[in-house]
Amino acid sequence: MLSTTTSRLRTSHLARLIGIILFAAFTALAARVTLPLPFTPVPITLQVMAVLLSGLVLGPRAGAASQLVYLATIAAGLPLDARGLGTAALTGPTAGYLIGFVPAAFVTGWLAERLPATRISRFLAALAGVAVIYAAGVAWLAPAVGGLSTAWTLGVAPFILIDLGKALVAAAVAESGRLLMGQ
Repeated sequence: MLSTTTSRLRTSHLARLIGIILFAAFTALAARVTLPLPFTPVPITLQVMAVLLSGLVLGPRAGAASQLVYLATIAAGLPLDARGLGTAALTGPTAGYLIGFVPAAFVTGWLAERLPATRISRFLAALAGVAVIYAAGVAWLAPAVGGLSTAWTLGVAPFILIDLGKALVAAAVAESGRLLMGQ
């Protein structure tokens, strides 16, 4: 009985570790899907969806850990951010969004665990994650662009509808992701 329990724990830890690595890689791949906008330093990417899914599928701790791994690869110099800058991305105008990925995945996962297991609840949890990304991104961007109002105009307003769509897609596919990951 004890060996069966130990074996399940090892399998569970290994599955969680694999999930963390896979979602870090998914976030890096999502950064490659980038649409730069000429009027703002903030590009449209699929990273927000990857971040939301990491929290919805892996839960708060493992979701946040996956984003920490993603940030660690950038900090190590790998050009896995949207612009391929590597370490420089963590000091540029969009660094706040990247840093916000960690608490956003946590908040999304935390809320998803506490709300009823419905698509609407997952969507609300994902919206909270988007809000966390926006808050961190705007706070970092504001000094570079001359204030909060300009940061909102350049770093949030153009993205609201797009990110609502990403949150909707994440909420719709999260349960399938959980099943695929054995959650």
